[in-house]
Amino acid sequence: MNRIADIYRRIEAADRPEVFITLRPHDDVEADYRNSIAAGGPLAGVVLAVKDNVDVAGLPTTAACPGFASVPSADAASVAALRAAGAVVIGKTNLDQFATGLVGTRSPYGAVRDSRRPDHISGGSSSGSAVAVALGFADIAIGTDTAGSGRVPAGLQGIVGIKPTLGVVSTDGVLPACASYDAVTIFAESLEMADRAMAAMAQAAGPRPFGPASRLGAPEQPTVAIPAELPELDDSWRAAFGAAVAQAEAAGLRIKPIDMSAFLAAAKLLYEDALVAERHDAVGEFIAGADPADGLDPTVAGIIGPAGRFGATELLRARRRLEVLRAEAMAELGDADALMVPTAPCHPTLADVATDPVGVNSRMGTYTNFCNLFDLSAVAVPAGEVVETDDTRAQFGVTLLGRGHDDAMLVDLARRFTGRNAGPAPAWPEAGAAPSVELAVFGAHMQGGPLTHELSERGARWAGEIATAATYRLVALDTVPPKPGLVRDPASGRSIAGELWVLSPNALGEFLAALPSPMMLGSVELADGRWVVGFGCAADAADRGEALDRARW
Repeated sequence: MNRIADIYRRIEAADRPEVFITLRPHDDVEADYRNSIAAGGPLAGVVLAVKDNVDVAGLPTTAACPGFASVPSADAASVAALRAAGAVVIGKTNLDQFATGLVGTRSPYGAVRDSRRPDHISGGSSSGSAVAVALGFADIAIGTDTAGSGRVPAGLQGIVGIKPTLGVVSTDGVLPACASYDAVTIFAESLEMADRAMAAMAQAAGPRPFGPASRLGAPEQPTVAIPAELPELDDSWRAAFGAAVAQAEAAGLRIKPIDMSAFLAAAKLLYEDALVAERHDAVGEFIAGADPADGLDPTVAGIIGPAGRFGATELLRARRRLEVLRAEAMAELGDADALMVPTAPCHPTLADVATDPVGVNSRMGTYTNFCNLFDLSAVAVPAGEVVETDDTRAQFGVTLLGRGHDDAMLVDLARRFTGRNAGPAPAWPEAGAAPSVELAVFGAHMQGGPLTHELSERGARWAGEIATAATYRLVALDTVPPKPGLVRDPASGRSIAGELWVLSPNALGEFLAALPSPMMLGSVELADGRWVVGFGCAADAADRGEALDRARW
């Protein structure tokens, strides 16, 4: 069956005209799809939907405001990166106007309804993008996230949403909401697909803020903080989060309840204090001069229009207050590797939002608004369902939040939480942005060994099993715990089994500095002809060591 034709039949049958603001003609998408398959690439044949505050060359960018529309001549950097990797744009998706909202209803193009329960909201502001993926209209979708717009709809639609550290993915060609806190995000049905898309965007973005100390994996026994209290959740949603916590513990994550007061206080600053002035800076002048024909949403206009009242002194004061709260929040997080929260606290109906548009929206941001203010990285993943009544179930999701530049570690945690950590698939920062070094290990540092923690605690990621070229032998070293010493011996050597780990350059340096005698690091030849950094031992220790059968390890 023709895949693109099947998607267009699905779109027609679903009768969801509110999802796309601009849907490209079938024949154009079909031609691009065939060219993509022929050209290949990491995202060959992947169908992409784009939030309509992100530029696609030749398609109108409306930001869900008809009077604001313009047609760009170039793709946004994120769109260009995905297209270069093989992705095929199908159209531009609906959103809360000017990306101002978490409900998905603030658009003259129609309220975007939940993919399963059409009397409920989709979540926003990246509403159309999330629903397009959930309904199978696209494989991946670009969203944006300032206060939770790339996470709340992911949680409500039962899909994955990745929100990177600020600045890691270019926002060139994206209409700002709050420029200091905006991020481009990805929606996908699976963590693996989202990972591939994020890698393409990060890799194309040029020099990145990921430094040589970035963690590429989670510790063997990671500590994950959770809220000690759960404001805004009713009993059924609390039960769903309790089940998610149990799932995390079963996956080997240690749970640490913390006080969320500083996090929640910061969340209120985004709309209730001078930080909202950045929204006025983005589109306030247009709103001030708009007329009824431009299609302004009254709630959005009521938020952005008055935000021009704040002066520079008030903005600076709000930012100082934010830094105080950030320090308090990070101190409370302490030694935890990540924070796990409910992605959304509830799933309102369209009628709920119509009755109280501002109050419901505020509630939806309880566990998301603080994220970008603190420059945290985030991965939102499905976590089952909420049984609201005997015959009504909502999708439930959790978000794993990490400190800035801990994106790769978060993906590793998300894999463990979801049970998708069986293979050595790389996380997107490593593939696209973060410096890394491969390290071949043998014996006690292999998975399950007594010294594995020396790697995992430094943010190293297991990358699979390996074998050396047939030119090595092992000797037993007189160490505690016992270790094998790898010796190159072309005359009488054989292939030795081991493991490959990937870690940051800084972590490798720390590991080498702490390596006890007679161990050392050098170049090791693998069976496939590659040379990587790997374990060896001093020559005198090798001479004293007993020949070792690999089967003992």
